[in-house]
Amino acid sequence: QVQLVESGGGLVQAGGSLRLSCKAPPSIFSINAGGWYRQAPGNERELVARITSSGITNYAESVEGRFTISRDKGERTVYLQMNSLKPEDTAVYYCNADKVKYDPFDGIRDVNYWGKGTLVTISS
Repeated sequence: QVQLVESGGGLVQAGGSLRLSCKAPPSIFSINAGGWYRQAPGNERELVARITSSGITNYAESVEGRFTISRDKGERTVYLQMNSLKPEDTAVYYCNADKVKYDPFDGIRDVNYWGKGTLVTISS
């Protein structure tokens, strides 16, 4: 089972910025589609941002205009740039990949890989 590795979480004051990274191991050639999710205590896990295999991005209404999802296939990495952070953004953020390539000569495969999560805490 492939595990993605998130990084970049931490404690930041309201109004600040963080950039989360999600990197796949070398067994994955590229992440082609996936998203970022978050879960606060007592809440359901919600989709924050998603990027499709064609590069189309989608965002939760609560983060639209503040967060940006991007990918670097060469780095096997998906990013989430978070600006103008609010206390209500506090949560554990998880990365998911659902379309990957295992090598440059193969097609895109449907998968369901997750990371262990990174904690983002926004103080007021």
